[in-house]
Amino acid sequence: MNVDHHYALTVEWTGDRGTGTSGYRDYGRDHVVRAEGGRAIEGSSDRAFFGDPERWNPEELLVAALAQCHMLSYLHVAQRHGVVVTGYTDQASGTLTTDDAGGRFASVTLRPEVVVSDPAQVELAQELHEEASRLCFIASSVSFPVRHEPTARAR
Repeated sequence: MNVDHHYALTVEWTGDRGTGTSGYRDYGRDHVVRAEGGRAIEGSSDRAFFGDPERWNPEELLVAALAQCHMLSYLHVAQRHGVVVTGYTDQASGTLTTDDAGGRFASVTLRPEVVVSDPAQVELAQELHEEASRLCFIASSVSFPVRHEPTARAR
């Protein structure tokens, strides 16, 4: 049975410096992303595109969404397999390639480091990333490779 889930948010540009988009360098890329019930995310473009480096940019948010989705899928899979996870961090990165026609992500690499309570389950914990990857809605929705370089250890 198919079930549709809908997501709504508002993006408000806050970068008008008084002259709007009169010139490429004349406007700020600052904006605010809001969803009902959630905190606002202060966004901008990447510094390379005249953005504010102290704000999240869309490229970072895409990499973050992939890392979050994989983590949440992984925790679900681990619980189903009886693996008790006590720690999880990911040093994720992505590569965006630009050219005269625009740009697109070439790849994202997730580097989850998982800590489990039982040393006998380290190998299984490592293997569960494949199943989690298949379940991640965001990774299933992108047209570029999402690679995984996971590690697992017992606490």
